[in-house]
Amino acid sequence: MKKTYIAPNIERNYAGNMNKYGAKSVVRHQDNIDGVPIKEIVEQFGSPVLVLSESVIRRRYRRMQDVMQMHYPNIQQAWSYKTNYLGAVCNIYHQEGSIAEVVSGMEYDMARRLGIPGKDIIFNGPGKRAEDLQKAVKEGARIHIDHLDELYLLEKVARELKIIPNVAIRVNMDTGISPQWSRFGFNYENGEALRAIQRLVSGKAMKLSGLHTHIGTFILDAQAYYYAAKALLDLAQKVKDELHVVLDYIDLGGGFASQNTLLGSYTPGEFASPSIDHYAQAIGDAFNESQFVRDHDPQLVLETGRALIDEAGTMISSVIGKKNLPTGERAIILDAGVNTMITAWWYKLKVTPTRPFPGAYQNTVFYGPLCMNIDVVRNAVPFPDLYTGETVLISPAGAYNNTQWMQFIEYRPPVVLITETGKLELLRAREELSDIIEREFIPEHLRNI
Repeated sequence: MKKTYIAPNIERNYAGNMNKYGAKSVVRHQDNIDGVPIKEIVEQFGSPVLVLSESVIRRRYRRMQDVMQMHYPNIQQAWSYKTNYLGAVCNIYHQEGSIAEVVSGMEYDMARRLGIPGKDIIFNGPGKRAEDLQKAVKEGARIHIDHLDELYLLEKVARELKIIPNVAIRVNMDTGISPQWSRFGFNYENGEALRAIQRLVSGKAMKLSGLHTHIGTFILDAQAYYYAAKALLDLAQKVKDELHVVLDYIDLGGGFASQNTLLGSYTPGEFASPSIDHYAQAIGDAFNESQFVRDHDPQLVLETGRALIDEAGTMISSVIGKKNLPTGERAIILDAGVNTMITAWWYKLKVTPTRPFPGAYQNTVFYGPLCMNIDVVRNAVPFPDLYTGETVLISPAGAYNNTQWMQFIEYRPPVVLITETGKLELLRAREELSDIIEREFIPEHLRNI
């Protein structure tokens, strides 16, 4: 058979020690997702297309539940809607037993649309409006108070409606994580959180049911959750001793890391990120040491998002063109850019070919189709030669991409679910021009050109 032609290239060699992960990258191909051929998915839905795996979503949720219950049995997961709020995705988690965690009136409406009752919604976020609070109070949602203005507004709403809502105070603290998320909630160290609780209890308009913290995002030190849990449990004990209020639950938020690799990180994500077991042990240690837990058995609430779904998502993208850069690197232009893969600004996303390749690798930069210099999906990585029309897989892509993607220059792609039986289900159709202009108006005097 005739051999495939591989164009020669000149590549600069750099002196230095090889790292502990090897001297050369080995790019392995992947021609299917959950047994469904990539070619079949592209033929049916086009390119680019975001593919989610139902089996991975369910498996990771069950793993989280099992591991956490090994360390502390009274646990409730609350699916973080902002991570991925496609209705079908949320319903998978709700079928598994998760309640909803939302951070805006929009997300609250999304949960209610799916049939989630108010009592099974945790309402977080710093921007709750009066109309949002009125709805949440009427429907019995758990409302987590972020600042004094919100406390006062919620108190007024509760009195007007003559309903006593169940609320929690959000607490920020120093757990050794930088940057400290001090913009959310009331500070633990300077006593602000306790003073807010005292103010809330003295108002007698709301029932203090819990304490909540969210210490950050993509936390790579599991021990930080030990300090967070210990601080909230110590505060719960103080509230019980001084104010005679026994809290029902402790909410440790989210922030667990997926196996993505952060930009600037030397160590690959699969080695750098703690496992679910590490997070569970740190939290379990704090709970099992606590006198408040022994006396009152509060429910532990977790709002995990990214760690449950990131690895369940893969973007299939096709090569539009290629060129050689002045640096000697190859540039590949894909049909999926940072408008649909916004996490490329945070991660060294994994790019995988969908067929085996012979020959040598060349440092390759993967760009998207946008007319913007910042449209870089993956910085230079050793990769085999690609040709126009060939496909690659970009992963992990399940978290935040389809909630933060931008309607910019290109239509947004479809989202497809591979069910546990291997069936392809469309979750969101590819955008068309009508979707973009539907809510747009042109004044009469500007219609003629």
